Amino acid sequence: MSSSLLIVYFTIALALIFDVINGFHDAANSIATVVSTRVLSPRIAVLWAAFFNFAAMFIFVPRVADTVSKIVRIQVGDPAYIYVVLAGLLGAIAWDLLTWWWGLPTSSSHALIGGFAGAGIAYQGVSSIRWDKMVAILQFIPLAPLIGMASGFSFMLLVYWLFRKYRPSEVDSFFRKGQLFSAALYSLGHGGNDAQKTMGIIVALLVAAGMFDLNTQLSLLNMKTMWIILSCQTAMAIGTAMGGWRIVKTMGMRLTKLKPVHGFCAETAGAATIFIATHLGIPVSTTHTIAGAIAGVGSTTNATKVKWSIFGRIVISWVVTIPFSALVAATCFYVVQWLHGAF
Repeated sequence: MSSSLLIVYFTIALALIFDVINGFHDAANSIATVVSTRVLSPRIAVLWAAFFNFAAMFIFVPRVADTVSKIVRIQVGDPAYIYVVLAGLLGAIAWDLLTWWWGLPTSSSHALIGGFAGAGIAYQGVSSIRWDKMVAILQFIPLAPLIGMASGFSFMLLVYWLFRKYRPSEVDSFFRKGQLFSAALYSLGHGGNDAQKTMGIIVALLVAAGMFDLNTQLSLLNMKTMWIILSCQTAMAIGTAMGGWRIVKTMGMRLTKLKPVHGFCAETAGAATIFIATHLGIPVSTTHTIAGAIAGVGSTTNATKVKWSIFGRIVISWVVTIPFSALVAATCFYVVQWLHGAF
């Protein structure tokens, strides 16, 4: 077995490890509201989220995977791009683990995109980037949380009006059950958008290795590509089931005080935003989206109850994720290049 083929297998394994870390890191996004409102225990909540993370592959067409696989211009059969993908994954994983340790709900998605782009630039310069794809992604960095915030605010006002004649205990009872549905919706969106990003990375890797051509499309009906979808969705579900408790505290317990009705509106708003983005093939940050939705819901009662200092920390982490992961990935690429000689 050639060394290039070994590196391909190693990189695929690393991509699936990243998917597990992504699920682990982003478990808080799926369960923060349902745990903070005490509708489900943390352990049951992560299992609930993991199931729907996995089920997402039966709901969404892998358009996000197609977008991610084409961020960097890959030359079919160019072994150097195998190292581009490997370095991109290393940069993303390093950033994910660091921010998990800090308890910051940063975007695994943007870490992966930044890492892939940074490694591509390190190899072939800025001309290696498909800027039409990158601009669409960059536009949604501010748009996703803003849409989530506006949707959360609007959903909350609508619910207040619809249930204005009900007693608080009745509202609480109704939305405790409703949150099971909204949490499932959000987990479907999370699994659908996030797992597809890793699928796209694996496709780019196999194109670089000469195993796929540039027009390869992922499908559960295609035996050649079905394993990619199944393995990525499974890895995401496993990571979510493992949970990420540090970030749960930030997202659901420290950002604002939530009741079941708030959790329902935040999850529904977040899910709606992610569903639309996934349908359009845009890889968005599920972390940013749910954080915006939670802040939007919390601001309907009293904006001062939203801990904007914590939200500010989250915003700062959004800004630095892509450049930092790109820098780490570029460094990794140069190290690999130095170890293996000039390509």
